[in-house]
Amino acid sequence: MINIDSLLCVEDDFSNRLVMKLLVEKTLHVQYYAIFEDSANFLARLRDLPKRPDIILLDIHVSPLNGFQMLQEIRGDPVYSATKIVALTASVMNEEVERLRKSGFDGAIGKPISLSTFPIAIERIMNGENIWQL
Repeated sequence: MINIDSLLCVEDDFSNRLVMKLLVEKTLHVQYYAIFEDSANFLARLRDLPKRPDIILLDIHVSPLNGFQMLQEIRGDPVYSATKIVALTASVMNEEVERLRKSGFDGAIGKPISLSTFPIAIERIMNGENIWQL
């Protein structure tokens, strides 16, 4: 298992935040993690974290900024531009999957998230693979 120092997740659904908290705590060796329940003032809040995330998991359908808009903000900031960014989505329509691939995400994980495959997908993404687990 790869060690991740810091992780950020942006997820607006309460149940999904609980699942993510359990997944991160039980399956990943993360020293620090944060979960935002919305994307308001996203970049400022990202910069205010005590540790720079090694990987950021973004719910695509969140507001006020959606996952694509948050991705653009991250990629536009030199401090975070090389950070691994993964889309989280329940939508697996071909058009959206293609948009995810073309937009610059390092991968995508479909919801509901699988306890057995989640840590493997994260490890592979951290090792440089693009994973599209939808």
